[in-house]
Amino acid sequence: MDNGTMLQGFSWYLPADGAHWRRLAKSAQRLADEGVTAVWLPPAYKGQAGGFDVGYGVYDTYDLGEFDQKGTVATKYGTKDEYLACIRALQAAGVQALGDVVLNQRMGADATEDVVAREVAANDRNRVVAGPHKIRAWTRFCFPGRRGRYSAFTWDWRCFHGVDWDDATRRGGIYLFDGKSRDNEVDHDDNGNYDYLMGCDVDLSYPPVYDELVRWGKWYLDTTGLDGFRFDALKHMGREFYQRWLPEMRDYAGRELFSVGEYWTPRVDELVSYINDMPTMSLFDVPLHYHFYSASCSNGDFDLSKLFDRTLSTWNPVRAVTFVENHDTQPGQALQSLVLPWFKPSAYACILLREAGYPCVFYGDLYGMPNDGNIPAVVELPLLMEIRRRFAYGRQRDWLDDADTIGWTREGERGREGSGVAVVLTDRAGGAKRMLVGEGHAGELWHCVIGEEKDVRIGSDGWAEFDCGGGRLSVYLSDAAAGVLEHDWVNAIHTPDADPYTDDDPVRAETEEAVREHPELEGEVRRLAREGLDGEGVAG
Repeated sequence: MDNGTMLQGFSWYLPADGAHWRRLAKSAQRLADEGVTAVWLPPAYKGQAGGFDVGYGVYDTYDLGEFDQKGTVATKYGTKDEYLACIRALQAAGVQALGDVVLNQRMGADATEDVVAREVAANDRNRVVAGPHKIRAWTRFCFPGRRGRYSAFTWDWRCFHGVDWDDATRRGGIYLFDGKSRDNEVDHDDNGNYDYLMGCDVDLSYPPVYDELVRWGKWYLDTTGLDGFRFDALKHMGREFYQRWLPEMRDYAGRELFSVGEYWTPRVDELVSYINDMPTMSLFDVPLHYHFYSASCSNGDFDLSKLFDRTLSTWNPVRAVTFVENHDTQPGQALQSLVLPWFKPSAYACILLREAGYPCVFYGDLYGMPNDGNIPAVVELPLLMEIRRRFAYGRQRDWLDDADTIGWTREGERGREGSGVAVVLTDRAGGAKRMLVGEGHAGELWHCVIGEEKDVRIGSDGWAEFDCGGGRLSVYLSDAAAGVLEHDWVNAIHTPDADPYTDDDPVRAETEEAVREHPELEGEVRRLAREGLDGEGVAG
């Protein structure tokens, strides 16, 4: 079975140009060639901020960029037709399309209602700080721009547990509507009961709401043909909702609908508990992300031998989706925990070149993040993805026995020419690991394809010593694999000029024309283009 790799196909600070669906569609085949097997698409429906909404301020789930609402027809990412074309392009390239489903909150209501509510403490949602009194809440959603198309359902205060704003007093707070109670099967470690997150908190147990969300889910599947879902904010939602809703969607679709949920906690026991209650859903390995973050910020004081301890990929590798970064961990976001650049190649090696978990690569790390001075792409990432796709197979052996230097090997598989890999990483001084790659590799010469270490000759017993510089990553491949990899890398499966932010760059167009006319000079053409010369000048 081939190695799969998911891509989170967006970052928070993408330009609000309505062109992202077109960018992804254009990139579909290239992503497939790089080993991407699924793309997690951003929330596709209209948010309260219209064309500037990232998608988590949900207004109308039936508006996929089709109706003039919130000041725009298109969403931040484009129109409905472009969204559907993007899904079709990905699937035509053999890549699954996963839809981001956000059902916990609604924002941008069309009208207010007077509702009796109790105010609760922000840091303890079980403690009432003001008894029942009337507030004016933005809770009525009638979607005048859509005019009942696809669904005539209107939302009112009965569809929600509460809100965070009283428009009568112009005062913020957390208000629980009279007669409503919080869901119990949610996170209780933070704020007493963390059912409430933001906006109008959807009452998922209210029968009319549940029935409407089932109708919407079936419509969404029929309309888009998605292959699966990413679910937002699970720790704030009663578990019984997806225990019912997801099987209904799978039965209706007649296919698996791979699903991964975001349950944001550093506690692996919480993730294991959720998976035990939801055995057909995967979860993101948040504890592993925090280990990467801590290691990157520790100035070498993190114990690398414990890097994978108490992580979901260790406890349940089949249900773990591993990641280094996502949109919420970017600078300026509530969960900001950006892994420092020096450690990112090592972190990506940990999720891409090991057997446990389904790795999810972040769009911002693949292409760079257009925020905070344009955080650069992880240069080694496309190469790591190629190594995963082609060579990271077979039995894994670990040497996770030192606080500052760890390593592992993959033995490779018969029928996969050149497969097998050796990895060493450090967080302080340089080091080395004597590791077994298997007797089938006896006598082979292995090259350091990431890092600057000397070649290694595998002993007759299948063992060798692999070096790594201080605070670095070293990845070794066999001579046969490295030779093929070097050829592919020179020919640039993934190159800076493929950056989707610069698709309309005239220099890029001229460079591509020069490469087509003079393929024998491709490496030199691209090098000079990166240094600022245009393709025509190079070709001439």
